Amino acid sequence: MADLLTDDQLDEALHTTLTGWQVEDGLLVRSIQAADFLSGIRLVDAVAVAAEERDHHPDIDVRWTTVTFRLATHSEGGLTSKDVDLAAEIDRLASA
Repeated sequence: MADLLTDDQLDEALHTTLTGWQVEDGLLVRSIQAADFLSGIRLVDAVAVAAEERDHHPDIDVRWTTVTFRLATHSEGGLTSKDVDLAAEIDRLASA
């Protein structure tokens, strides 16, 4: 169980920890442009492994070379440290 982030905590994460993320409709959202379709699918696969290890699963949308991730802790009704942690891991995987 994780506590919901305050607005200040979320703003700090968006400005110091996370790259390219924004809040849309209560979700952390980032779209990543892959070099090609297969690179995008490989990123999705790597994120799927990381998500499964954390038992925290993002919504993932693949549109040719654009992969969009949406995160929220549905059981808590909003954004928590779990979302920030997974978003940071997605950033790491995307830059690898």
